[in-house]
Amino acid sequence: MHRARIPGWLPALWLGCLVPALGRADAQGPIQHEFRLAHFTTETGVELPEARIVYGTYGALNAAGDNAILLPSHYMADLHGYEWLIGPGRALDPQRWYLVTTELFGNGRSSSPSNTPEPLHGPRFPVMTIRDNVQAVHRLLTQDLHVQHLRAVVGFSMGAQQAFQWAVSYPDFMDRVVATAGTAKTYGHGIVRLESEITALTTDPAFQGGDYTAPPQRGIEAFAMVWSAWLFSQQWWREELWRGADMGSSLEEVLQRLRTGFIPGADANDLILQMRTWEQHDVSRTGTFNGDLRAALGSIRAQVLYMPSETDLYFPLNDARYEAQLMRHCRLVPIPSLWGHPAGAGASPADARFLNEHIGRFIAGGH
Repeated sequence: MHRARIPGWLPALWLGCLVPALGRADAQGPIQHEFRLAHFTTETGVELPEARIVYGTYGALNAAGDNAILLPSHYMADLHGYEWLIGPGRALDPQRWYLVTTELFGNGRSSSPSNTPEPLHGPRFPVMTIRDNVQAVHRLLTQDLHVQHLRAVVGFSMGAQQAFQWAVSYPDFMDRVVATAGTAKTYGHGIVRLESEITALTTDPAFQGGDYTAPPQRGIEAFAMVWSAWLFSQQWWREELWRGADMGSSLEEVLQRLRTGFIPGADANDLILQMRTWEQHDVSRTGTFNGDLRAALGSIRAQVLYMPSETDLYFPLNDARYEAQLMRHCRLVPIPSLWGHPAGAGASPADARFLNEHIGRFIAGGH
């Protein structure tokens, strides 16, 4: 059985403690930092007087400067989002690797609609693309941490989107790329899903076009229910695997928890901003590729380990198969799991073991 123990139930998925039963990665955890960029101009041409990125570090950069690995965050996650992969005996041991975990614009801690002053507060905050995030983190690495080359970029979900964008935008900056449960482009069906979630949130009269005076709770709950319908596989629901995941003792209880506490405390404009970032992602819009996905993916020089979940409804396996054959150095290894999208972040102990085994061997230089 594909069972997991997720104390605090589902929000732990997004907040970085996906499989606590496997133990904390490091008793000390990451060291938290903040990088500030003055006069940061977005891809859409809007200038932020100051942009901030919250990030964490594990371990230390070695004398050769060749042990750094970047782990960019997924949807609404923080710098703890990869602790299922980090620690002694796992794929990424901080005693060997210097690990940098970054937080996406819009997560409520890095620059976001909720924490940026006027005239860019709330709904006036610009849409940030995956390329905006990658460009900003490139400056963070090279200017703040003095990292000039990465052993790898490892990403789950929106982190995988960033990993692919790194490989296209900075093809010589890393040796390897690992992408779990995420694609190099958001295709039409994914955009429809994201738009349905945005619509569910914004139709709450309390939303007031994003200038709400109190959280639009009904809209946030509607968003959570639409999102949850895509999260796990149909067979996961049929087999009631939620019973082994501390998500409730009945389906009704599971649904109520999903409805009222999916991402606790999240700001509605922040939720929307990261969905806009997600739906606009397309590596073929980089530079001179002009929408040519074959050319963009064919430009990747890094070795790629592509690990879609076999049952992901967000990033379907067939989309990954299509993209993998457009890359020159790509190994496609589907995750055999019923846990849908979260399988890409070690949602069950079996998923975590499978990912750690394959990613650890790949990062170390194997296949």
